[in-house]
Amino acid sequence: MISPAIRAGLLGAAVLLTGFSASAQTAAVPRSRTFLLTSTATVPVPPAGTKTLDLWLPVPHTDASQDVRDLKIDSPVPYKIEKGEFGNQMLHLRLARYEPATLPTAPLVVKLTAQITRREHLNLRANAPTATAAAKAKKEKADPDMARWLAPDRLVPLDAKIKQQAEEVVANANAKTPLSKARAIYEHVVGTVTYDKTGQGWGRGDIYYACDARRGNCTDFHAIVIGYCRSLGIPARFSIGLPLPAQRGKGEVKGYHCWAEFYTPETGWVPVDASEAAKDPSRRAYFFGAHDENRVEFTRGRDVTLAPKQAGPPLNYFMYPYAEADGKPLEVGRLYEYADVMAQ
Repeated sequence: MISPAIRAGLLGAAVLLTGFSASAQTAAVPRSRTFLLTSTATVPVPPAGTKTLDLWLPVPHTDASQDVRDLKIDSPVPYKIEKGEFGNQMLHLRLARYEPATLPTAPLVVKLTAQITRREHLNLRANAPTATAAAKAKKEKADPDMARWLAPDRLVPLDAKIKQQAEEVVANANAKTPLSKARAIYEHVVGTVTYDKTGQGWGRGDIYYACDARRGNCTDFHAIVIGYCRSLGIPARFSIGLPLPAQRGKGEVKGYHCWAEFYTPETGWVPVDASEAAKDPSRRAYFFGAHDENRVEFTRGRDVTLAPKQAGPPLNYFMYPYAEADGKPLEVGRLYEYADVMAQ
């Protein structure tokens, strides 16, 4: 039997599926924002006797929604910019006792700066699919990792229970097409999960925690969106980066933000942000088919293997600097700052 919370979310989905207006996305030209980003990693002195120290720092990349220019790295030791899976970029450095630059006796500080222009990511086809729109979607550059976006993650299994839950959601919304199913899933999550970072368990993107607790942060919201979509054969992918306050200026960014996209042949990749929609119900329609410009993407995917490969297990997600001392994780200090470049 379907729970009252799920039933409430399905009611909202059914209403919007039958009478959605795309008025929130009528702007023909996406908004954009240009800012200077500074990412600082502080690696503590490794334990006595350490032979090798490794540091990986995510590096923002240029793609269809953002341009990264004037990238500068301030590091007291040599480093390399590596390209990992899913197109992720990262700085890597390794210090060993046999190298001329021996292991540090004081904290190691590495600073990355770049000027970034982030554009609003809109897919109007999500709300008004037509034969012409479908033809345009088919011309999009194919994602070489499409098979990965249909596979499970460690904390997002695609087992019989998850599939049954997803099937209940779309059946009760009378959703028949991949697009309408994805919409039903989005509306269900926004309508039944609360943005709440109290207590224990939230923030890991554990789909079972999120489905049971019905609360959490962006990672938890999008674990359900992505898991339900994938369980129904709809490719869905995860991205993580930093949120910026809508008001222009400068300041520190305290924590990460993540979001999702799903794929259908009639639309191509569709951006969604279920947690932002839950935080601001007035933008619920907007965030099905859009990501605003107040963010920057660092990496994509979960269960991430770094380049070169870390000694530890794959990372749940790769947003913060990661270090290993002789293959064991080492806590790294981090600081993110932004300063908007005002138009002249």
